[in-house]
Amino acid sequence: MGKIADFFGTCRRPAFIGFTVAGDPNRETSIRAAMALIDGGTDILELGIPFSDPVADGPTIQKADERSLASGTTVTGVFGMVLELRKTFHTPIVLLTYYNTVYRRGIDRFYREAHEAGVDGILIADMPVEESDDVYEAALRHAIDPIFLITRTTSEERMKMIAARSRGYLYLVSVLGVTGARDTIPSEAIDLLRTVRKHTDLPLALGFGISTISHARTCSEAGADGIIVGSAIVEIIEKNLGNPDEMAANLKEYVTAMKHAC
Repeated sequence: MGKIADFFGTCRRPAFIGFTVAGDPNRETSIRAAMALIDGGTDILELGIPFSDPVADGPTIQKADERSLASGTTVTGVFGMVLELRKTFHTPIVLLTYYNTVYRRGIDRFYREAHEAGVDGILIADMPVEESDDVYEAALRHAIDPIFLITRTTSEERMKMIAARSRGYLYLVSVLGVTGARDTIPSEAIDLLRTVRKHTDLPLALGFGISTISHARTCSEAGADGIIVGSAIVEIIEKNLGNPDEMAANLKEYVTAMKHAC
């Protein structure tokens, strides 16, 4: 089993999965933000590789991608950040990226270098399971968990296909549309959780729109194995671009509160 499966195998509460864009607003601050998230109790760290056209993301994360790219962040640089974090932390690390980034580097090379850096899982946001053969084989070859998205519009037949190809956990998209904070967790998200559970024993993590203590409690009470928070974390970074000390303190405080809510 991989590090992600090991974690879920021993955890008796929903995991807090925290997302930030690698290199936002620059390498040094991004690494400090990631460390603050882990120090605050983040169970699994998701790092986004900045991309010029992140179609699954809302304006908050799009702006973070722009800041990161403007600072000169590259795929090599992201792998370097993971190596830096691995000097101190054993927390599972997942990369969230888009297929063009993987394809341009070379699928096998991308997964080999990710493994060498210490990456545990990779989610390619715009890759349908039907076209994932090469990526799936490379992931298994280099001991990296392939993680897939399931949305409210995914048919139950495709849910079975996706579950069969997934390792680590399944990322359930709780809302229709792109990433970004919402006021409430829709009842349809809870229905999705229950539907997917019929087809797999993999841990199920809800993401998109989760940002508050109330959201965390709702997901926990519904039986989610994890909650994924991205835009709310990126907003804390954005609000403190000129004050990294305040940013780190606010990130740790936020993660701690959300974990208590679970």
